[in-house]
Amino acid sequence: MKNDDQTETEFEEGSGNVFADLALAEADELFARAKVGFYVYKIIEEKKLKQKEIASLLAIKQPEVSHLMNGHFNRFTTDKLLEFLKRLDRKVTIHISPHKPGEPYQEVGFRH
Repeated sequence: MKNDDQTETEFEEGSGNVFADLALAEADELFARAKVGFYVYKIIEEKKLKQKEIASLLAIKQPEVSHLMNGHFNRFTTDKLLEFLKRLDRKVTIHISPHKPGEPYQEVGFRH
């Protein structure tokens, strides 16, 4: 039942890439970096390491650890984030296939 005081909320379904939805330049790169960065974050979080231990393990300074743990992945290149995965004893596999209409050009997926 709809109350006269209520208005319907309009919404638009996203593409799955918030950066593309915001029409940001290099949206695919930003999306990939965010996904890789979040994966690095989750691994570190699971290990329950202190910031000093993280800095030593990833060979970065403590302020950079703070940026990483606060989700500021734009402060790191994709290559640097992939290096962090290597230092966290993770294997990275890149799969290249033909593009199909309607699918994103860049898809980043992870398996534990």
